[in-house]
Amino acid sequence: RKQNWVVDKMREVDPDIVCIASGNAGDWSRGLLQGCPDHIDAMAEHYYITETLPDVAAHADQVIQRIRSITSFHRNLRRDLDVLKGKDIKIAMTEWNYWNYNTGRGRINEVDAYIFGELGRRYFMKDALGIAAGLHEYYRQSDIMLLATYAQTVNVIGCVKASKTAAAFETTGLVLKLYRNNYGTIPVEVTDNSEPIDVAAAWTTDRKALTIGIVNPTEQEQKISLDLKGAQLAGTGTLGLIANSDPMAYNDPEEGEKVVIEEKQLSNVTDTLTVPAFSISLYTLSVR
Repeated sequence: RKQNWVVDKMREVDPDIVCIASGNAGDWSRGLLQGCPDHIDAMAEHYYITETLPDVAAHADQVIQRIRSITSFHRNLRRDLDVLKGKDIKIAMTEWNYWNYNTGRGRINEVDAYIFGELGRRYFMKDALGIAAGLHEYYRQSDIMLLATYAQTVNVIGCVKASKTAAAFETTGLVLKLYRNNYGTIPVEVTDNSEPIDVAAAWTTDRKALTIGIVNPTEQEQKISLDLKGAQLAGTGTLGLIANSDPMAYNDPEEGEKVVIEEKQLSNVTDTLTVPAFSISLYTLSVR
């Protein structure tokens, strides 16, 4: 098989190389894993959400469900294929994003149009909610997920949009920036995650603070009650907030930012957190 031959040749040069096979959840990935279990360290998968749904929560949930579908497929293969027993071939989600809605169906409007050149579609607050919920799901699936790389970066379907004289973070780019800079590294179990609100948590590396991400894809303010096991809040912390009452709010390099990361210092933190409508809240709460 080509996969086995290529990997053997690469390992002759560098025996420590990490070999990622190009997969497609279904018969293709199954066949590769069946025939090349000793020549794959991770299986590359990818997906794009191409449908817009009128309900914002349902629109955001599409990302969660797609991740669960792919991870469930691979978990079932681990169970069903004898050649995978005792192996830990993880998933490398090398592409994931919302793409142009209704692509190829002849619809051109504010949502569908490629405003920033070829494939350069705009992203809205409701897309940011889905990207944040997707990050939460990747964290929950981290036992099987090696990496997840958002596609792409500038213009096209990117998280940054640029004109000839200016640039701006897309709403989705703000989410990636917020979580990259603030979310913890040690997963914490969340036992009561009531849809459509999505909650994920992690310790900071030094375990001095608990980070809690909350996605509220509804048009109502929500209150989240905390019942921590094995830790106690110290009452102080910070909040990074991305929120806009309009789920179709967007950023444009020529129009200024309508959606931003608002940073707040917190005191007198209690066991109840209040999150605005259509918002992504990332708390960093000191513990004792």
